[in-house]
Amino acid sequence: MYPSQVCKACGWEEYDHDYKSHVKLFFQAGDRGVWSLGSDLILKDRGHNLPTDEASNIRLVQEQTSIPVPKIVKTWKEDDHTLTLMESPPGQPLSTVWRRLSSEQRESIAKQTANYVLELRKLHSDRMESLDGGPVSTNFRFGNYQDVRPCGPFASDDELWAELESRLHDAVPERVRKLLRSRMPPSTPYTFTHGDLSYTNIMVKDGCVTGIINWETAAYMPVWWESASSCVTNFYGDDEEWRMLLPDYMPDHTDALQFWREFRYLCLDPGRVGMQFIEQFERKVHKDED
Repeated sequence: MYPSQVCKACGWEEYDHDYKSHVKLFFQAGDRGVWSLGSDLILKDRGHNLPTDEASNIRLVQEQTSIPVPKIVKTWKEDDHTLTLMESPPGQPLSTVWRRLSSEQRESIAKQTANYVLELRKLHSDRMESLDGGPVSTNFRFGNYQDVRPCGPFASDDELWAELESRLHDAVPERVRKLLRSRMPPSTPYTFTHGDLSYTNIMVKDGCVTGIINWETAAYMPVWWESASSCVTNFYGDDEEWRMLLPDYMPDHTDALQFWREFRYLCLDPGRVGMQFIEQFERKVHKDED
C-alpha cells in the first residue's frame, strides 16, 4: 500500500511524520504561497495573477526612505512564477501582540507607522500607476472586494472616475452617480502608497515598529488613498480597531474617506436597504449644498 500524500505543496507524506521541518507554508491564496525558512528568511512564490513587483517596490522604499522593510536576498523566475527570498524583519506581527498592548502602546505604534507613511508622501508620479508604469492592483479594496481586476494607469480624475463608475452596481441611478462624482476629492499628487496597512503587515518589537511588510500592491495612488483605505476594511475585530486608530495620526482626508465608503457601498447590490441608503445619500448631499 502506497503512503498517501498529506501536503500537496511540499510533497510531505504520512511516513515522513518523524521529520519536523523548519520550512513551513504559512500563507496561501490562489497561486501565491509564502514560506518561512527557519526564523529569519521568507520565500514568496507568486504566480502571474498578481502583476506587481514587490522586490522593486521594497528597493525603492529602502533607497528613498527610512522605513524598515524586509531585505531582499534574491528574486528569480520559475516558469510563470516569481520567487523572492527575503530576510524577515525582527519582531512579531502587530496582530499577534495587539491584545496584550496598552492603549498608550497602541497609540505609540500608530504614531510611528503614520510617521513612516509620511515619508512616502515625497515619492510622486504624474499618473496613478505601478512602479513600472503599468496597472495597479489594490488588494480587494477597489470597490467590490471580490472584484480584483488591475486598473489603470490613469492620468486624470476623469479617467479614474470612469473606472470607478464602471464598478458601481447597475441599480445606482444616474443622479446618484453625478452626486458621487462631485464628491470625489482631487487625486493629485499621485503618491507612492503601501495600500494595505493591516496590523498583520506591521512588525513590532519592544513597542517599536521594526518593519512594514507585504509591498506587493504598492503603487502611485491618489494622495488620499492611504488614509482612506486604512479605514475601510472587510475585516472586523482587532484589525478594525487598528484601522480606526491609525488615521488619527495620518493626514486628514475625511472627505475622501466619506467618498470611499459611499462608493464601496454603492458597488454592492443595493436591494431595499441599499436604495434607502441612496435616498439618504441624496438628501445629505442636497443639505450640504444648501
